[in-house]
Amino acid sequence: MIKVATVILENPKGEILIHLRDNKPTIPFPNHWDLFGGRVEKGETPEQAMLREVKEEIGYNLKEYHFFKKYRVNTGDAHPNIKYVYIGKINKPLGRITLYEGQKLRFVQKEEIPNIKFANVLKDILIDYMRK
Repeated sequence: MIKVATVILENPKGEILIHLRDNKPTIPFPNHWDLFGGRVEKGETPEQAMLREVKEEIGYNLKEYHFFKKYRVNTGDAHPNIKYVYIGKINKPLGRITLYEGQKLRFVQKEEIPNIKFANVLKDILIDYMRK
């Protein structure tokens, strides 16, 4: 089964950083909002994959983070997978973050999450996170 590592990045205000995926019909969930992360490559741990993806996607060296939860995803995603979800802190204003993959970035308040069109099962994961 594919392994995926992702991170919920929060700023000091408790807002979550998300990005809008490209609007290309050749990718899964085009034009949907997403968290940062991706597939765990051979020889990588989920933690290493998450850190690599954050660096690749926004050029950020994440220092403050911890493991949140593992999810087995059989439906609702491009492929069945195991998602390793981390929680991280980002203390950088939006204007100082460079997005290297996707259309745009935004910080969202937790109350907005139910109304956002997220890729795959991320809305359910974020709602689970907000319950903690």
